[in-house]
Amino acid sequence: MFNDIGPLELVTLVVLAVLVFGPDKLPKVIQDVTRTIRKIREFSDSAKQDIRQELGPEFKDFEFEDLNPKTFIRKQMENDELGLKEIRNGFDLKKEMAEVTDAVHGRESDASSASSSASGASSASSVSSGSGSTGGRVDMSKKPETPARDDRPPFDADAT
Repeated sequence: MFNDIGPLELVTLVVLAVLVFGPDKLPKVIQDVTRTIRKIREFSDSAKQDIRQELGPEFKDFEFEDLNPKTFIRKQMENDELGLKEIRNGFDLKKEMAEVTDAVHGRESDASSASSSASGASSASSVSSGSGSTGGRVDMSKKPETPARDDRPPFDADAT
């Protein structure tokens, strides 16, 4: 329960408790807190037993920790009935992100350069013929064309 509390934090909590409750009342407060925690645990255990009895014998091996999404996913990854390990191993996020970055910056990545070199002759002839096509790719390095100032409608003070 208190795995992440260090010794310095524990000493600070003890000193704070002595200052707040006083040395005379501190043992009584500690007893009350432990009694309350014990009652809460007993109530929780009895509720779990009642739920297990109501679910029936087919849910005998049911664990309430399985309701935690992280635990559920971890168990499903261990079972691998859906083939998730195969999907996870076949997907390289760094490679995909590098390809997207290269496409945005207008550079060719290693995978796309191999495929484009095979079709390089056809795309080179279409570019040299002046058709202006870039093989379906948009050149993001060019700035968009801005309309001339004369094309803007005149300001109308009554419209606003």
